[in-house]
Formats: sequence, C-alpha cells, structure tokens
Amino acid sequence: MKRKIYRKQPLWTAPMVLIRDLHLLRRFVRIRQMVFSLLSRLRISENTLMAVLAVGIGLVAGLCNYAFRSCIDFFRWLIIDNGAEITGYSPYAWDASRLWALAFPVTGALLMLPLFIRYKEDMAFGFPRFLETVNLRGGRLPLRLMFTRGISSALTIGSGGSAGQEGPIAQIGGTAGSVVGHLLGMSGERLKVLIGCGVSGGVAATFNAPLAGVFFAHEIVLLSTFELSSFTSIVISSGMATVVSRAMYGDIPAFDVPAYQLVHPLELLFYALLGVVCGCLAALFITGYGKTRDFFGRLRVNPLGKPLLGGFLAGCVGVLLPQVQGNGYEFIEMAVGNDVGWLLVTLLIIGKMVATCVTVGSGLPGGTFAPSLFIGSVTGMSFGFLANLLFPLHTATPGAYALVGMGAFLASVTHAPMTGIFLLFEMTGSYTVIVPIMLACAIGTAVARHFRKDGIDTADLAARGIDLRAGREQTVLERIRVQEVMMHDPEILPEAMTIRQFLTNHHSPRQTIFPIISENGGLSGVVSLHDFLGVAFEPELLDRITLGEMTTIDIPSLAGNNSLAEALIIIDGTTLDELPVINPGQRNRVIGLLTRSAITAAYHRAMVAQSLTT
Repeated sequence: MKRKIYRKQPLWTAPMVLIRDLHLLRRFVRIRQMVFSLLSRLRISENTLMAVLAVGIGLVAGLCNYAFRSCIDFFRWLIIDNGAEITGYSPYAWDASRLWALAFPVTGALLMLPLFIRYKEDMAFGFPRFLETVNLRGGRLPLRLMFTRGISSALTIGSGGSAGQEGPIAQIGGTAGSVVGHLLGMSGERLKVLIGCGVSGGVAATFNAPLAGVFFAHEIVLLSTFELSSFTSIVISSGMATVVSRAMYGDIPAFDVPAYQLVHPLELLFYALLGVVCGCLAALFITGYGKTRDFFGRLRVNPLGKPLLGGFLAGCVGVLLPQVQGNGYEFIEMAVGNDVGWLLVTLLIIGKMVATCVTVGSGLPGGTFAPSLFIGSVTGMSFGFLANLLFPLHTATPGAYALVGMGAFLASVTHAPMTGIFLLFEMTGSYTVIVPIMLACAIGTAVARHFRKDGIDTADLAARGIDLRAGREQTVLERIRVQEVMMHDPEILPEAMTIRQFLTNHHSPRQTIFPIISENGGLSGVVSLHDFLGVAFEPELLDRITLGEMTTIDIPSLAGNNSLAEALIIIDGTTLDELPVINPGQRNRVIGLLTRSAITAAYHRAMVAQSLTT
C-alpha cells in the first residue's frame, strides 16, 4: 500500500493535506459505521447481505459491460471506420489499400502511450495478475483499474488488435466487487465472493449467458473453491447483469447460430476426434503465447516500443487475413452459418493464433477468450469440411462442427470444461448439442492438460513458480530457497570424535542435531542430542564409542536450491526439526542446517512483506 509522503510537498501545504486526509478518513469511517449500524438494526444475516450486494454488483457489472462495448464501438468508428473513409481502405480488396491495416493497431497503441506512461502498473495488470491478486494477495483492487484497463482494452480491440473483451470485462466487474467489499470493510473469502459476483456479471452480460458467467467465475477466477452459499451470490449477480444486458441489447444470443442436430450416432466419434484436435491445438496456442510473452519480455527496446511493435505485427497478419482483426465475432457467425470456404478457415487457425500472441503478448491490453472462440470455430469448421467430405451421409454441415469446436477449444485452452459446455448450450438453446459438446470439451481438456498442466490464464504464473490451486501459503514457501534461510555456519563433527571429546567441548546452543562427516568431507549422517542420553552416564564407554558409531545414516538431506515447500515436506517425514543442507556437486559437502523454526520465520516475514505491497 502506497502512503503519502508529506515531506515531498511544500512544507506549508503539509498541515492542510493532513487535515484534509483526516477529515476524509473520519467521513469514510462514519459512513461505514452508519451502514453497519443500519444492518444490525435490521438484523440482516450475512447470507442476506451477500445476496443484496450481489444484486447491486450485478447491476453495476451489466452497466459496465454496456459502457465497455460502447467504448469499443467508438474507437472502431474513430480509427478504422474513419480511417477507411480517408484512405480508401477495404479489407477484402486485393490492392495497395490493404496495407492500411498496418496503421490501425499501431494507432491504437500510440493513443495508449499516455496510459502506459502514467499508469504503468495498471497497464501491466493483465488477467494472470488479476487471478494472482484475487487468490493470493487479498483481492484488493483499486477503482482506477476499471477505467485504465477498460479504456486501453477498448482501444486494442477497436483499433483492430486481435484480442477479446471478456478478460477485461471480468477484471472490470471484479474490480467493482472488490471496491464494494473494501468500502464495507470486508476481506478474505467474503471479498473474493464479491469479486466473483462482479466477474460472473461481466461475462454473463457480454454473452447474454448467465450460466456461462457463473462457471467462468467459479472455474477460472475462483478455482472451484467455494461452497453453495457463495455460489448463490454469484448466480444472483450473473442473473442481474444479464437482465441489464437484455434491457440494453434485447434478449438475443451473442451469436446468431442455426439450429443444431445430430445426423447419426456415429457422428459422436467425429466429435470426440475433434476434441483431440482442439486439445492439441490448445496446447500449441498456450505454448506459443508463453514464448511470445517471453520474447517481448527479453526484447531490449524501450518498453513503450513493445506495444507499438505488437500492433505492427498484428497489422501485418491483418493485411493478409483481415478476419483476425478485433474480437472476430462477425466472422464466427459466418463460420457457424456455413458461409466460409475450407482454405480460408484452415489458414485462419494459425493466423488468429499468431495475431493474438503478438497482440496480447506484447503488452497490449485484451483478453484471450474471444480469440479462443474464433480459433475453435475455424478449427471445427475445417475439421467439419473434412468429415463431411469423407462421410457425407453421417455428418452434419461444417457449421455444426464450428459450433462444437468453439466450446471444445475454449474449454481446452482455459482448462474450464463447464464454462465451454454451458456457453454453447446457452448460445444454441438446444439440448441436442449437450452430448457432443460434453464429449468434445472433456476430451479436449484432458488432452490439453496432458501436454500443458496450466491453462492460458495461469501458464504465466506457473512460469514464475506460482501455483494458484496450491494456496497462498504454499506459493509463498515455493518462492523461497533453502539457501536463503538456512544456518550457514553449523557445527560439523568428524566421525572419529569420541563421546568424551564431544561432551567436553562447548557446542552451539542453536543446534539439536550435528552433521557427521567422513574422512573425505562428505556427509555420513547426523547425531542428535537425544542419542547421547543412553551413553552419557556410562563412563567406560565415553572413550570407546565414536560419533561415527552413533550416527543415524538413513537421514534425508536438503539441497540449497530446494524450495521451503519441498523442505517442509521432507522434514515432516522425519522425527527431527532440523536437517543438514548439502551441496551435491561437491561430494555431499555440508553447507548449512535448516530448522523448522527458520521455515516458519521466513514464511511470516514473506507474508508481512507481501501484505505491505498489496
């Protein structure tokens, strides 16, 4: 948490600034006390309060979705539509005017530069960082994030960058939930539930699909960790946001898809095979996205030049394949409506992957949800053309496969099968599609997980050693190495030392075990103080027995580069509270001693430091 430093301001203004801040703080505390006093008088239970807040957050998320989509339309009109009128740009005319596709994403990136300069942290706050903050850092999100991420993401999509609006609207809705919870003094699990309410509301309003919004929040953002009472609040928020969306846009689905039907039971085998294809391509997409982010991260250019380069590269793909520009919703409708040829959709599989990787991977704000739907639709349609060619009497039109491919690829790339299933069900309104989409989503997710443990939203965190599902404590311990907290100068004893020699010497009070080394300097075992109780009062044995004879040999040891999470598992498997740390590269030479108390102290220090930065 950043604090005001009054000495950086003119000295004469410091008292006035201090009085102003104290006055605002008193008003904030007074308002909060009035709210809680009113709630206590009304005797509102916690579940009722959460339901009421879910209604409000759902309404806010629905209105934010309307504002966000309006911003996208405005920037598209401002940059592409007006640009086309001035330059004569036509995306489907094979002439020199197509080259103007290079300029549009770069223009969007240029307009974003003031935000990159003024709000650098917000612009780097992508969806992986959002997940980390919600699940590991207390979920405190600043109100400013709604505007900075909203405007910048709208610029990316509206100027032709290959990105989606679902990730940004999830962040916007989640921030709204976080702000409400913070104002009411909530923290911990209740705050995370309110964030989930905002996320589900934003996604539900975007697709006019309340169930998909619920499962997006539950599977992707909250990692399926909440009980029925919390789930209820998320459902309420999703429903209210959908009501707002339908009031604004009408009760129409996100995509106008034709009626679906299963032509022959044998066709289920083709849908299963489509799931395998989508799973493999999803793993390829996740890998390519991660490598692109790493490339831009290592690129030694001015940080402000990276989004410009990403916009330029996305424009290069747009010159050849203009369908990849923006969120691609119009082309998805064409694909599921069988209005596209086989060669084009096959080329668009790779084209959309590349355009999305360079757009979002370069740091331009935007999501990967809509591009995943696009890639799934063209993958399914290309597959459908082939299936229809080989088995025309037993397969549906390629558009049906495009529809199932959308859900299967989305489920595979996000590792969230329920989101893909319910999104497709709500888009089609057909029970017939449930069996094929369940089959394709389940198989696709399993295949993608076989090749890539983490989905596209958590792969970046996994590369930094952060496992959201392991929990906050586990993640903190995995970041710290044994060599950072071990005792660096432990007392080490030779095997030839007798018990009398040991007892007559002064030993470190910090140790309860002593590493024993052989003649070549390697670790041969340990001796604990408890081992001496049986022989310390036998004078005739003091000079006869050496430490080597008392050594416990089968004791585990640690390496300096082990994480504290790994070390704690090893220590828990023994009866000791201390273990030696060795350097395997130097004949198991002892380099330190790690104690259970040192692990606990390091964990508490890390948690305190983390709380001060959030």
